[in-house]
Amino acid sequence: MRYLLIFALLMVVLVRPVEADERQASVKADAWVEYKSKFLDSSGRILDDANGNVSHSEGQGYGLLLSFLANEPADFEQIWSFTRRELLLRDDGLAAWKWSPDVDPHVTDVNNATDGDILIAYGLALAAERWSRSDYSQAAVTIAKAILDKTVIDHGGRTLLLPGVAGFSASDRDDGPVINPSYWVFEALPVLDRVVPSPKWRALGADGKAMIQAMKFGPQDMPADWVSAKTTLKPAAGFPREFGFNALRIPLYVMRAEQADRELLLRLQRGMSGPDGELVTRDLETGAVRATLTDPGYRFINHILACVLEGTKVPEDAKAFHPTQYYPSTLHLLGLSFVEEKHPECL
Repeated sequence: MRYLLIFALLMVVLVRPVEADERQASVKADAWVEYKSKFLDSSGRILDDANGNVSHSEGQGYGLLLSFLANEPADFEQIWSFTRRELLLRDDGLAAWKWSPDVDPHVTDVNNATDGDILIAYGLALAAERWSRSDYSQAAVTIAKAILDKTVIDHGGRTLLLPGVAGFSASDRDDGPVINPSYWVFEALPVLDRVVPSPKWRALGADGKAMIQAMKFGPQDMPADWVSAKTTLKPAAGFPREFGFNALRIPLYVMRAEQADRELLLRLQRGMSGPDGELVTRDLETGAVRATLTDPGYRFINHILACVLEGTKVPEDAKAFHPTQYYPSTLHLLGLSFVEEKHPECL
């Protein structure tokens, strides 16, 4: 009897922390297992399988965030180890954005991609808080400081986020600065403000939202992937004038940050919806559909919009996650985690 009591007490001690940890996960364990089995290799590299299995700072940042949301510290450490070793090669604290398995040296472009840097710092800051990792905290501080110093600028009365240190400023382009509104990862900004306190984070978030609200290009009044912020906001020269694969993240990001107004979400929903509920990209000159996106990960953005705006339940077949390609699968998991945490009534 005494041994049974000791065993029972040990089980209480051992099981309770695991149960508490499971409650912290908004990405389901089976979904994360499927995701990492397809896109995470043994070195800690997230593979973009639609682009020759390259890796990039955006993918590493998404991997860090998703492994945190799945509450998988070992996977998080694996992804961070590759990121730190292979991408944090610049002397300013930011990550080189592109790594290719087919060339040597593997880094083929040392310029940064600021959304990747934000995602990496955001994941590190969250992990440092949950798992009490001072090394993650220090790394988040270094990257967040570099984002503020190198990519956040004041121009024309606005606080702007340069998509990269090189190639987008007023000194680099006649229509510069050029911004990408989908690089505003709104949910990350308050967290980075905790890491490196600065009024610039709040200004960046407020001006980012205001600019997206003001981006009404083409017949559907939609934002563009790339926008000149030199004076009046307009689609940037030299880029396709489209609501494209970049911009389709905008409603996901504003919903995850819980700061979008109804008018904005309704406008985005109308402009990005095809006749059968599929997600579409559009030419901003004519309003014509450029691509119809039937992948479940893309379609899930419209499912979240319907949930948030109308309380519509997510279709049964969309609740199950099965990886397809890196980008839509990533959006699918981010969307599922948001609904799981913030709108479980839609599941």
